[in-house]
Amino acid sequence: MSSADRAFIDTCRDILDNGSWVRDERVRPHWEDGEPAYTKKKFGVVNRYDLSKEFPLLTIRPIAFKKAVDEILWIWQKKSNNVHDLGSHIWDAWADETGSIGKAYGYQMGVKHKYKEGEFDMVDRVLYDLKNNPCSRRIMTNLYNFADLHEMALYPCAYSMTFNVTDGRLCAILNQRSQDMLAANAWNVAQYAALVLMFAQVSGLQPGEFVHVIADAHIYDRHVPIVEELIKREPFPAPKVTLDPSVTDFYDFTPDSFIVEDYQHGEGIGKFPVAV
Repeated sequence: MSSADRAFIDTCRDILDNGSWVRDERVRPHWEDGEPAYTKKKFGVVNRYDLSKEFPLLTIRPIAFKKAVDEILWIWQKKSNNVHDLGSHIWDAWADETGSIGKAYGYQMGVKHKYKEGEFDMVDRVLYDLKNNPCSRRIMTNLYNFADLHEMALYPCAYSMTFNVTDGRLCAILNQRSQDMLAANAWNVAQYAALVLMFAQVSGLQPGEFVHVIADAHIYDRHVPIVEELIKREPFPAPKVTLDPSVTDFYDFTPDSFIVEDYQHGEGIGKFPVAV
C-alpha cells in the first residue's frame, strides 16, 4: 500500500467512524440545488510522506497528476489568478466574467516584498533562501493576506508552506485550513509533493519529508457513500515519479517535466457533486 493510499484511507475512516457532524444551517457551502452542504469532520489532521522513499500518488482511483501539477504551476510559477491561464476548469465556479478569482493564490505569490537583499515575491524569496540561506528557519510563504481577503473569490484553503533543509534534503509543511477529502485531498498531496521535488532539484537538494497539516478535514454528506466504497478498495504499489534532470530553473518546469511510471490504479469514480 502506498503512503498516499494509507493516509487517505486512514483519515477518511477516522472521519467516518469518529468525526463530528456539522449540520448547522449557517454553513457557507451549498449544493447546486441550493441545499446546505453538511460535513462530517475531524479537526487537526497530520499526515507525513517521505518523498525520499516514494511519491504519494493515490492508487485506489486515478488522479490526473499532470493537471494537478498544472494548477500548482499556475499559482507558484505563473503567479496567475485568472482561470484562462489554467488548463483545467476546477476554478471556474469561483471566477468572474473575466476569469479572475480576485486577489487570491497566484496574485499573492506575485506581490513583491522588501528585504535587506532587495525586492522579492514569495516564490523567488524561497528559491533565493534555499540556495543562499539553507540553514534558515524562516523559509516560508503565506497566502492568507487579511488586507486582501475581501477581494478574494475564495479564501485560500492551502495557505502556507514552510520549507526546511535537513541533512541535504528539502522538507516542507503544508498548512491547510480546510480540506474536502474526496474532491481535493489526493490532488493537493500530489501537487505539493511535486512542488517539493521541483524546488529541491533546482536548489541542489534531495527530496525529504512532506508534512500535510489540515485544520478541518471533512467529508461532505453527499460524498459519504462514495468515500465508503472507495476506502474498501485494494490499493496498488506506489508508482515511480521522477523529474527531467535537465531542468535547473523553476520557471522552466512544465507538467511534462514529470515522468510517471508503473501507475496502476483502480477505476474512476465518475462525476460527483462539488459544494460551492
